[in-house]
Amino acid sequence: MAAQLSALLGAKVAGVDAAEALLAIARERTPEGDFRQGDIEALPFDDDTFDLVTGFNSFQYAGDPTQALREAGRVTKTGGMIVMMTWGEPAGMEAASLVGAMKPLLPPPPHGAPGPFALSEEGALRAFAKAGGLTPGAVFDVDTPWFYPDEATALRGQAAAGVAVKAMEHSGEAAFMAATRAALAPFRQPDGSFRIGARFRCLVASP
Repeated sequence: MAAQLSALLGAKVAGVDAAEALLAIARERTPEGDFRQGDIEALPFDDDTFDLVTGFNSFQYAGDPTQALREAGRVTKTGGMIVMMTWGEPAGMEAASLVGAMKPLLPPPPHGAPGPFALSEEGALRAFAKAGGLTPGAVFDVDTPWFYPDEATALRGQAAAGVAVKAMEHSGEAAFMAATRAALAPFRQPDGSFRIGARFRCLVASP
């Protein structure tokens, strides 16, 4: 979606994902984009390629997050920017209840694995960027409420997330659907649609 919106604004876009199925969706939505299957710890691009590199809730989940950040810095041009996006602080955020509903359905995380809100605190996010050799700059929050016209669309949207796929693989689709319906229920509007408040935190860094 970010690539599609950026292309509509005139940007030349590229992207990397480990999942070929998701790359196929990106190519369909943005045929002019350069989308490649790969690993964020070894980006398939030359040094100093991009003016802007973005990571949407991604860098912290790499096998070696520090290396992933170094790679982001490597492919960014001098004077360019790297934007790291993560969840905003969970306190008071409605979407946090849907994230929490997945926890009982997932396999036990590896020892020391970061939780979904591990970088939500500004100090932790800045320290994470520095550990990867980046120079952190501005931090800002973006409100991104989720809107779904009906329950079927809401369930389909929630099921598309990577964590949802893992939950279904571990606990079954029926358990996932039941837990998600229950978590969505408080946000049902009188017309049957759903509105869920969500917030993301972004850090702008330089290589």
